[in-house]
Amino acid sequence: MKVPPDVLEVLADPRLVVGGNNIQIPWELSKRLYEMTNKTLKAAGGTWNSAKKVRAHVFPADVDAADLVRQIVLSGELVSGSDLGWFPTPPPVVHRMLEHAGIRPGMTVLEPSAGIGSIAGPAAGRGGVVDCVELDERRASVLEERCGARLVHRGDFLTCVKPLDYAQGFQRVLMNPPFRSALAHVNHALGFLGDDALLVAVMSASITWSKDQDSRDFRQLVDLNDGEIIRLDHDAFKPAGTTWPAVLAVIPTGHDGCTVRNHSWHLAQPKQLGLFAA
Repeated sequence: MKVPPDVLEVLADPRLVVGGNNIQIPWELSKRLYEMTNKTLKAAGGTWNSAKKVRAHVFPADVDAADLVRQIVLSGELVSGSDLGWFPTPPPVVHRMLEHAGIRPGMTVLEPSAGIGSIAGPAAGRGGVVDCVELDERRASVLEERCGARLVHRGDFLTCVKPLDYAQGFQRVLMNPPFRSALAHVNHALGFLGDDALLVAVMSASITWSKDQDSRDFRQLVDLNDGEIIRLDHDAFKPAGTTWPAVLAVIPTGHDGCTVRNHSWHLAQPKQLGLFAA
């Protein structure tokens, strides 16, 4: 949703106090502006805590409040929690993803959080053997009916399917996960990659500048594995209803010294643990 300009000014104000998962406004706002700002922060997932030692909007533990503020101010928009941050992937972005992926007939492809098949359909059209995962029942039904997928898992990608549910890894993983939890989705998806495979993921541009440890670790993973993070045009997702800044993360596994915890890594874990059995 669009954030009112007056609220953007509050969030960009240097007096704003942001720490961990808290956002505090230590100066007085007009009643109208406070109500607008409070509505925005609540829509973003914050809860007002009036305790004397807190007096701040408190967000879930997995939310980096500073990162959230930067994204809102930069884009002028808020990804609604009710929408789970789902925006259909526009055709030009899909085209770029498919060009990076180089899908050939018979190549196995996984699309987590597949929506209505904006990526899966064209991947299948190029001859890919596509499996999908989708949480929303209505979207999952559309996937089954229209996108040419081999299989559609219904559920949350992070919990409903595991790498070892498959005997072999996928040759390609293409994904546009919810921006708020993109890093968790991408890290989970890496486990489904085969040994000479490639992941192409849409992510929030904040992954390129966030200072939290998980984001730094991810950037290092991309660098160590000859991957790249490619900035998309500012209006790349405008056809989907947002100008939220985004990038493509491209991570290969077909090289010496690969450190990606892919399907083979998961397969090896029971064997390694067995070495220490009594």
